[in-house]
Amino acid sequence: MVRINSSEARQDFAEVINRAAYRGERIVLHRRGKDVAAIISLEDLRLLERLEDEQDLKAAKAALREAKKKGTKKLSALMDELGIER
Repeated sequence: MVRINSSEARQDFAEVINRAAYRGERIVLHRRGKDVAAIISLEDLRLLERLEDEQDLKAAKAALREAKKKGTKKLSALMDELGIER
């Protein structure tokens, strides 16, 4: 992974984009010594999105298992319990 100052990246924007797009470099931009953003290839972005989708699916399946185990309530009953007017 490469770290580049944001002002340097601004000056050489096309080159920075090419490094990520064609060489697969992961470039972290920093400003005043703090990392603020990253530039990655579309391939890496798609991988991150797939991983997020897998985590979301795992969480949804776990929530469904818990709902089956503990049971569910009707929305109207929950609203009554919380004192929310309809």
